[in-house]
Amino acid sequence: MQPAAFALSIDGRLVRTPETADVINPATEEVICAVPLASKAHLDEAVHAAQVAFKSWRERPLADRQRLVSALGDALEQHHERFVELLITEQGKARAGAEWEIGGAIHWCREIARQSLEDEVVEQDGDEQIISRHTPIGVIGAITPWNFPVLLAIWKVAPALVAGNTMVLKPSPFTPLCTLLLGELANQILPPGVLNVLSGGNELGQWITEHPGIGKISFTGSTETGKRVMQSASVNLKRLTLELGGNDPAIVLADVDAKAIAKDLFWAAFSNSAQFCVACKRLYVHEAVYDDVARELVAYAHTVRMGNGMQPGVDLGPLQNRMQYEKVKDLLQDCQINQQRFLIGGEASAAKGYFIPVTIIDNPPDDARCVTEEAFGPVLPLLRFSDVEEVIARANGTDFGLAASVWSNDLEEAQRIARRLEAGTVWINHAHQFSPHIAFGGHKTSGLGIENSLHGLAEYTNIQTVLQKAGH
Repeated sequence: MQPAAFALSIDGRLVRTPETADVINPATEEVICAVPLASKAHLDEAVHAAQVAFKSWRERPLADRQRLVSALGDALEQHHERFVELLITEQGKARAGAEWEIGGAIHWCREIARQSLEDEVVEQDGDEQIISRHTPIGVIGAITPWNFPVLLAIWKVAPALVAGNTMVLKPSPFTPLCTLLLGELANQILPPGVLNVLSGGNELGQWITEHPGIGKISFTGSTETGKRVMQSASVNLKRLTLELGGNDPAIVLADVDAKAIAKDLFWAAFSNSAQFCVACKRLYVHEAVYDDVARELVAYAHTVRMGNGMQPGVDLGPLQNRMQYEKVKDLLQDCQINQQRFLIGGEASAAKGYFIPVTIIDNPPDDARCVTEEAFGPVLPLLRFSDVEEVIARANGTDFGLAASVWSNDLEEAQRIARRLEAGTVWINHAHQFSPHIAFGGHKTSGLGIENSLHGLAEYTNIQTVLQKAGH
């Protein structure tokens, strides 16, 4: 796709706009291309198209909707390399990460397309019957972030459409290109108006959350923005799924083999340059193995190459945008001012691109900013503990509750700890395992609702109960 070809998708048509914005390659800080900026009129047109399409889309047989959602996965597969290269260019991730994301999007389309929600017969008594059933909501407004722009879009598109809804999808203004390409391909597969894709700035997000023609918002992003989304959505009591921030703890017990788990711990923290809502952001290590784990993590970090994802052999890319880059630089400066010790890293690169080196901080105090804030960049505090009860309290001592992990050879003890952690997902001896069939959602300020699994599919429906009695 040539840069000039990027356009909005509204009612099955490509729409160009007089106003555009530049998209920046975060590895080079060069302009990739200009993309269209949707106006409020474009949004109104897209919502109207989705409302019209909803009337017939909801009535299509479920098997037909499932087939067409699966066909979106086929289209992604047919254009796999195109999406991978575009994703590397606009998001900054290394090739392996881009291939993982596009492969995941294909898999999610096909697996969600196999899901369905059955009617529940609550009561059947003679000539009386009570049935609870799932009905589609209507037009869904989906707003996606810049860290996994394709996969997290599909997490919303696939279940919403299978459930019988239509959608207006807005990507992050930092990473709109793959999503606009997805919209173009969808125009060739789906009936007009079923999936509309609009790129634009933050004001477009607010217009979507306030729009009276939209019945549900599915948003992935920061907790602060999620709170504003919730306020805006109250105008017509929109349904909400909010997948928000995290300050995810990992707890490493005294019985681990530090060398054996170092690689897995590293990627639990630093995958996608730690631009990952479920990245390990506080690594609590028992004092008996603290020095061993620290040494092995640093040793492994020295084997990982950071750079432009288009170059072979690169494992980690830059931060995606200057705003996030400056935030993480400020966090590192705070560590320096407070004389916290870096085991590795600690200084932003002077080269072109938004590169922050892998940084590990040696046992900072619990009230340090690098511990209390979600860095969303490759900055990891290593925190020493001696008592399990104390570390559970420290791990839970945050307003966030997205994910956590426990690392131990004693599975019974690991499970006991996991059950007491205030998080929507807890992994034991691994991390970042997801599936279309596994429920994912946050506790506390990490979100509302569920993505994936039948619980996630049900998020795109209302419950209707039908009580029937035979006529006389």
